[in-house]
Amino acid sequence: MTVEEARPEGSDGPAGPDGPEGSAGIERYGYKQELRRSLGFRDLVFYGLVFMVPIAPFGIFGSVFQGSGGMVALAYAVGMLVMLFTAASYWQMARAFPMAGSVYTYAGRGITQPVGFLAGWMIFLDYVLVPALLYLIAGVAMNSLVPDVPVWLWLVGFVVLNTAVNFFGIEMTARITRIMLVAELIVLAIFLVVGVVALAQGKGHDGGSLTPIFNDETFSWSLVFGAVSIAVLSFLGFDGISTLAEENRESARAIGRSMVAALLLVGVLFIVQTWVASLLVENPDKLIPDGDPEGTAFYDAADVAGGVWLAKLTAAATAIAWGFANSLVAQAATSRLLYAMARDRQLPGFLAKVHAKRQVPVNATLLVAVISLALGLYMEQRDDGITLLSSLVNFGAMTAFLTLHVSVVVHYVVRSRSRNWWAHLIVPVVGFCFLGYVVYNADVAAQELGFIWLGIGVVVLIVLLAMHRRPTLSGIAGDGADGDRAKGGDREG
Repeated sequence: MTVEEARPEGSDGPAGPDGPEGSAGIERYGYKQELRRSLGFRDLVFYGLVFMVPIAPFGIFGSVFQGSGGMVALAYAVGMLVMLFTAASYWQMARAFPMAGSVYTYAGRGITQPVGFLAGWMIFLDYVLVPALLYLIAGVAMNSLVPDVPVWLWLVGFVVLNTAVNFFGIEMTARITRIMLVAELIVLAIFLVVGVVALAQGKGHDGGSLTPIFNDETFSWSLVFGAVSIAVLSFLGFDGISTLAEENRESARAIGRSMVAALLLVGVLFIVQTWVASLLVENPDKLIPDGDPEGTAFYDAADVAGGVWLAKLTAAATAIAWGFANSLVAQAATSRLLYAMARDRQLPGFLAKVHAKRQVPVNATLLVAVISLALGLYMEQRDDGITLLSSLVNFGAMTAFLTLHVSVVVHYVVRSRSRNWWAHLIVPVVGFCFLGYVVYNADVAAQELGFIWLGIGVVVLIVLLAMHRRPTLSGIAGDGADGDRAKGGDREG
């Protein structure tokens, strides 16, 4: 790392004692450095990869196949492009405000605090609900392998295990996730090798090797972007890296770089594995109209390639990856969001408590566990539980990302007079348009439920303001410090 990289952007002084941003980086915004700065660039990339799950398409392959008219690889390629624009906006805002809270922090400081609250409220549909979704999917998958153990018991077991690991600190979480990531990649490699050999032997359907990327019989942009609104679930998690900004020991640029790196790596893996799996679907003409209600389309393709053993291996890997590895980092990210909002008095103050020894937001971590358990058990009783949770998670994340793009333009171009038109205007505007089209083509039920949740958030915001719980945010965009940071942004993009 160069001397320049080890310096807070817009500052001529040396790096802080706890890393490039150091305690001074947080204190300039009126906060005390409480979380342990122990994560480097590689840790952040690993974290993002595990959160996104390199084998995530295993669990929703059938839904994306149906939604895209069989062009699953194209849906994931477009989804990666859309998310890269979003990651670029995260990069800029993480440099301006290197602290926990993700979109809540960036919109609140980049635009205005009430907008930040609503952005945080919408991202709740991603951060708070996604652990419950992951636990539920994992419980269903494990129940299919071990029918004698009910779904609810698997769900409870995953919640207890992950809460214990997260309680022991972010270093423990990082170590565990590295092991899980390697295991997922091994399973993926086995599937790809066996799958390619099977295709060479003539297994699968005869639709043509390019149909997963383009099929002139079914292609339309509205169809593809509708499928992207489903496929984007696999990419959610790269944004969770931003919640670890106060535990990052390197330059604030490491947050943005790790997001882009994780997205590119996992995007390539998504495209390759879904391409191979699509060619192994025996009867695509049936899967497209009928869908995949049992969620076994990928495992069926694995069965075609290698037999029952490969189908069971991919199903078990999905259960462990979603129920342990992915939900482990999801719980960590969600607790940091609650912590950030609580210390700004937007949530009860007890959620801002940090364990003296472990240096983790202990109460926020426990609350996430309780919410995940309650929601998971409730949704397990519903026939549409997984579909309902998936819709809410996706809609919440995408609407919050729209606000993020606006935050970049307002903070840098409007307030700080940045002339870096590419990074601070063109990229966020193009990203906003892409994402807006995805939301427009999303499932109608998801749109309705998402706007209902937004309406509830508006009511809660009004109540908070009436109770004089509007926080005083120091270092808001436009003051001297931020102006210097914006100038740094002009120089370095």
